[in-house]
Amino acid sequence: MSTLRKGSSCRCPVRAYTRRSKFKSKSYVKSFPPSKIIRYDMGEPKKTFSYRLDLVSRENIQLRHNALESARQVANRRLLKRLGKSLYSFKLRLFPHQAIRENKMITGAGADRMQTGMAMSFGQIISIAAQVKQGQPVFTVNVDKAGIDVAKEALRLCRSKMPGTYQVVMSENKK
Repeated sequence: MSTLRKGSSCRCPVRAYTRRSKFKSKSYVKSFPPSKIIRYDMGEPKKTFSYRLDLVSRENIQLRHNALESARQVANRRLLKRLGKSLYSFKLRLFPHQAIRENKMITGAGADRMQTGMAMSFGQIISIAAQVKQGQPVFTVNVDKAGIDVAKEALRLCRSKMPGTYQVVMSENKK
């Protein structure tokens, strides 16, 4: 059975791995796996709150869609249980559009006769990711003064689900 490849293999952002051909029909990306991210806005997005907390990346990194969805679920569950739906606004600020490719290698007896090696090494798209720059916010939580501690805790839980290092930046919303 096929398993998910380790995230360390595609963590560093690189130039977009796209195909260019002298024939236009061969240049298109034929298929793209669906994103696992369900929602981008949670809580009460239209309401105005007095404080804003951002989870900001400290390094350039590539985040896969399953890591973003896992972090989103953990934080949203914590905010929903502790604050209720009407006392926060939670937003995912990234969209995964970077294709991650893998040139699968055949193993076993007689594999050397079937495998092309690095001769045709373009690979198939196995996942998608979002490229994050240093200082770019990944998640944003808007709360009132009573919900600041819960929002900080939710963003702390987010950090453990994603690769890289992050910091929580708090600011006051102007009305």
